[in-house]
Amino acid sequence: MIKVGIVGGTGYTGVELLRLLVLHPEVTLQVITSRADAGTRVDQMFPSLRGLVDLLFVHPDEAHLEQCDAVFFATPNGIAMQQTRALLEAGVRVIDLAADFRLQDIASWEAWYGMTHACPDLVAEAVYGLPEVNREQIKTARLIANPGCYPTAVQLGFFPLLEAGVIEAGSLIADAKSGVSGAGRKAEIPALFAEAGDNFKAYGVAGHRHLPEIKQGLARVSGNGVGLTFVPHLTPLIRGIHATLYGKLTRDVDLQALFEARYADEPFVDVMPAGSHPETRSVRGSNRCRIAVHRPQGGDTVVVLSVIDNLVKGAAGQAVQNLNIMFDFPEAMALNIVPLLP
Repeated sequence: MIKVGIVGGTGYTGVELLRLLVLHPEVTLQVITSRADAGTRVDQMFPSLRGLVDLLFVHPDEAHLEQCDAVFFATPNGIAMQQTRALLEAGVRVIDLAADFRLQDIASWEAWYGMTHACPDLVAEAVYGLPEVNREQIKTARLIANPGCYPTAVQLGFFPLLEAGVIEAGSLIADAKSGVSGAGRKAEIPALFAEAGDNFKAYGVAGHRHLPEIKQGLARVSGNGVGLTFVPHLTPLIRGIHATLYGKLTRDVDLQALFEARYADEPFVDVMPAGSHPETRSVRGSNRCRIAVHRPQGGDTVVVLSVIDNLVKGAAGQAVQNLNIMFDFPEAMALNIVPLLP
């Protein structure tokens, strides 16, 4: 058994971590922090956890996180980097679900996130926690940069094509849609039901924080830089991301066979039969990414459809997947969840 702490347990990602970890047979929840709700019972805030979590939220200053074996940061950007060094020195392994350690280019990170990085030397050590490409590095990592939700869906869809060198890397397009929970559990007008319901809109067309993360990951597998147009959209869904990806083929290839071979041994990537159209509801509540690949009219454009639950494979589920790899547990432990339907 390992002792686990969660910093920032009151957001959607934090409660999703709790939902998964309470059923993990190798995890003891040691501490869950919250500045605003310290002293409140966790199951009072989240009645779904009644009978499963018997803890109070603790103020971060009183959490004694150094007594944990692993700590998840389910916090806004800029929090984990303030505490990670001390935890690593205490022998704690850290999984950050925010963006503090995702970008290797510090200047780019500071420009996109509007703050000075507190520990740039640790960024080079951080392992990008996408198991489908970094499983071996994750096994021995002390510090994991858990990928963003859009980057997970987009990268998994493009990887087989770029690795095989069968598309033009300079003209990629990612048209992605997300549910409102991707914005977090906070009071903001765009996330109000009357604003987001019965509506559909693009945002961040001029530039989105996930763009450099996606380009960094795609460039690593392609061996060169990539050109990517990334346009996110907000949909009137609670959960889910649907990424429609476009690329120009450079040679003829059996796309279905390519994708099936690439992900044959991946427990959480499901390549669907030829002609399929995966739906967000088919992954709701699960850690699975479902992918379908198309070649419309047999032309030179490839279209990849990639769907995930933004709170699970796009955040908390992937973080638990990383935990399992780091501590040599079965990778699917606590994650073999059948998606919810309806």
